[in-house]
Amino acid sequence: MPIVLLIIVGIAAGFLATRIMRLDTDVITTVAIGIAGALVGGFVLRWLMAAMGLLSGLVGAVLGAVVLIWIWQRYFKR
Repeated sequence: MPIVLLIIVGIAAGFLATRIMRLDTDVITTVAIGIAGALVGGFVLRWLMAAMGLLSGLVGAVLGAVVLIWIWQRYFKR
């Protein structure tokens, strides 16, 4: 996945994930969460991407970002 596409998917995934988890973050954190979620979701849901295409990549990225936010809230929140 080209880096520009990863950033675009990461921005969308981070935005959606932070809204789903009701997390108030700045833009940089939202993008970082989204890109990390895109990586996690890409590894975990690789088979879904092959079967369903780019839209499943966004779904995987959002799910990955939601999981990362949950872990962060559960174990690292102040």
